[in-house]
Amino acid sequence: MRHGIVPPYLLQHLSRLDRDDLQPAAEAARRALAVDLRPRPGSPTAIPQRPPAPSEPTGPQRTIADAGGREVLPGDTVRAEGDEPTGDPAVDEAYDGLGATYALFAEAFGRASVDGAGLPLLATVHYGADYDNAFWDGSQMVFGDGDGQVFGRFTASLSVIGHELAHGITQYTAALEYQGQSGALNESVSDVFGALVEQHARGQSAAEASWLIGEGLFTDQVEGDALRSMKAPGTAYDDDVLGRDPQPAHMDDYVDTTDDNGGVHLNSGIPNRAFFLVAEALGGNAWETAGPIWYDALGGDLATDATFADFAAATAAAAVARYGDGSAELEAVLAAWSTVGLPIGDTGSDGTAS
Repeated sequence: MRHGIVPPYLLQHLSRLDRDDLQPAAEAARRALAVDLRPRPGSPTAIPQRPPAPSEPTGPQRTIADAGGREVLPGDTVRAEGDEPTGDPAVDEAYDGLGATYALFAEAFGRASVDGAGLPLLATVHYGADYDNAFWDGSQMVFGDGDGQVFGRFTASLSVIGHELAHGITQYTAALEYQGQSGALNESVSDVFGALVEQHARGQSAAEASWLIGEGLFTDQVEGDALRSMKAPGTAYDDDVLGRDPQPAHMDDYVDTTDDNGGVHLNSGIPNRAFFLVAEALGGNAWETAGPIWYDALGGDLATDATFADFAAATAAAAVARYGDGSAELEAVLAAWSTVGLPIGDTGSDGTAS
């Protein structure tokens, strides 16, 4: 399954634009929707299980390919591990972004690549004609160049690269089903680690970070900062063409819909806000404080169809296991989930909710 960074509801909105001056963007959105719905021959269909023998991180093995504006994968190899920069921004941004994502998981969590066992990282750039998306397809990353009116190239945002590769992390750990609340958790976990990749690479503390996902994707014609805001879901953009960011930040505003696999890109704002609140409360570098709690929860005994409440309880259990019952970390977790409308209740020594 493809996990695109741009929500289908946004592409659908763009595809229906009838303004003459925005027809290139509308046509690009229609092509992107067609690509996203079309199965890729040979793409993985089964979700791999976590590898039986994790290895120690020894460094990334990156390959960047160029599709040359075609809808082909992987395309022609243009940069391999250790090669010098090519001068093509998309190629070099993808190479650097894969490295930054590997570095976060290796240095903060001791994880060797996406599968924990040193999986080589492959990315294709210049995919399709003005393709308005980026996705992880189960085995590799794919980046479009954008339509030039609404979206620029998708390699320009480090949080996007981290987000999409994090779908691979989830694939090899909790394997959260891409539907309803478990699907929204899948998206939220990718936003969490996408933000942490960017913060880690920039050396930003939780207080210094923007907490924006997809910052730099929009052209200067759009009134908006990014696709999503973890700090304040629902505020990332407010544009006369795109409309207003529809993400909720609290369970009172949960969106019950059959679109977008049950609102996976919408309702992810709720657990996103919870993570931000934990990181804000604990301070310092989020990859050293809140990040390990979320990482441990993802790699624990989480059901593939986990609900928000299930994940909240899993983070509480992870906080207890790592930091102890009564710790500031556990208190931050409990307070954050309560603030977004998901009180966990009293926890025992194992962190389970009562």
